[in-house]
Amino acid sequence: MEQALSESIAPRRFNLLLLGTFALVALVLAVLGVYGVVAYAVAERTQEIGIRLALGAERARVVRMIVSQGMMSVFTGIAGGLVAAYAATRMIASLLYGVESHDVPTFVTATLMLGVVAFIACAAPALRAALVDPAVALRAE
Repeated sequence: MEQALSESIAPRRFNLLLLGTFALVALVLAVLGVYGVVAYAVAERTQEIGIRLALGAERARVVRMIVSQGMMSVFTGIAGGLVAAYAATRMIASLLYGVESHDVPTFVTATLMLGVVAFIACAAPALRAALVDPAVALRAE
């Protein structure tokens, strides 16, 4: 009986595994994308950051500026992603068992998790930029 039950839910289990794998890959790509864009933006602004630090800007203020600018685009992406995910639930409703397709806790958890990871991805280059010696930053080309 256990084998019959296992065989009957095998397609659903495979679909769930496939969906989970794609979700994990999407999360990794989102994190790498955010990190790459912010790191590139910080690298392009090395001289500006050096000038700000040389003129007496506080390192915390520089970090706050870089993180806030990075998170603005993240919030825009999260808003667009929530709309697209809400619309896409009709397509995957048949794959869900015991969960509503518009499950609010799932949306909140995924959004918070991606927001925290994106914040970390924005904060890492910002902290690195704040530790740059102003003289070195001004010589960078």
